[in-house]
Amino acid sequence: MFSRFVLRIWKPKTQFTSLNSIKGFSFSSINPKPKIRVGVWWDLDNKPPASFPPYDAAVKLRTAASSFGSVKLMMAYANRHAFSYVPLEVREQRKDRKLLNQLENKGLVKPPEPYFCGVCDRRFYTNEKLINHFKQIHETENQKRMRQIESSKGHQRVRLVAKYSMKIEKYKRAARNILTPKEGYGLADELKRAGFWVKMVSDKPEAADKALKEHLVEMMDKREVECVVLVSDDSDYAGILWEAKERCLRTVVIGDSNEGALKRVADVAYSWKEVVMGKAKKEVEKVVGKWNDRDVLKKLEWSYDPALEKERGGSCGVWDYEFDYDCDDDEIENGTEVEIGDGGDWWKIDTEDGVGSSRPCR
Repeated sequence: MFSRFVLRIWKPKTQFTSLNSIKGFSFSSINPKPKIRVGVWWDLDNKPPASFPPYDAAVKLRTAASSFGSVKLMMAYANRHAFSYVPLEVREQRKDRKLLNQLENKGLVKPPEPYFCGVCDRRFYTNEKLINHFKQIHETENQKRMRQIESSKGHQRVRLVAKYSMKIEKYKRAARNILTPKEGYGLADELKRAGFWVKMVSDKPEAADKALKEHLVEMMDKREVECVVLVSDDSDYAGILWEAKERCLRTVVIGDSNEGALKRVADVAYSWKEVVMGKAKKEVEKVVGKWNDRDVLKKLEWSYDPALEKERGGSCGVWDYEFDYDCDDDEIENGTEVEIGDGGDWWKIDTEDGVGSSRPCR
């Protein structure tokens, strides 16, 4: 009885199971195949998001690029004029909003729902009262916080940033819907909010194109990306796309020009409408399948490399075979001439009677 009690104590409760017995387990899940690294380059001078809000366009673009692999880099280039430009649709919306504010102040129009402050949740029945309240109280408070952070250094600065981070973020979210940007329509801030790295170039002609090409070549030299997504309609980028294809990179172009030179060079091309509708995400399996087939055929292709062939077996056309003859060393030393092939044709087999046989060898 005591022995049974001891066995019950020392009996292991856990049972080890093999990995193969687990349903749905595979060793490929431990070491999955790495995804293709995708880089996005956006020429804002040539292709600004005029027909869509900047943030929504950037998010849709990132979603379309992520369908081809893992997005590692998102760059946007433009000069000062691109960030200060306001599209026609945005200008019309601002005119309508200004007219509506005048009607609300006169009491001719009443909003269906009151306006809420995104920071303190106060209610206002006119949009201008909400704007005045936001500027006088919350904008002043935010400027005070920013001055306090800029004047501090070291550990104190880190502590203040951590203390005010939630309040600053809440203020920025409310300011996007209430305050009108002083310059442009918030293009740079909206793209940064979507995850893009925005770089402002000089006002010289073709400055954005030059900066984009230089950065793209640098990334190709470092082999940071395997897929290039270019947002532009400028045919000057055809040369850089050809170079990317020669380096066996996958190329995608997004633009509205149906007969552009870029779409003829690139592997895949989409318009802004197709990107917003999600067409790129639907066709990703077919496109990636074509790319994989191309990579397999590229590996099977043979090309003559003189240096490589010389290392492998010397120059072409040189025979390095040795023939062994059944002759004595004495005959070779005495200079006796040895005749080869006196027994008849080489394809005939001699029998004991000396008669040639043409039976095939098995």
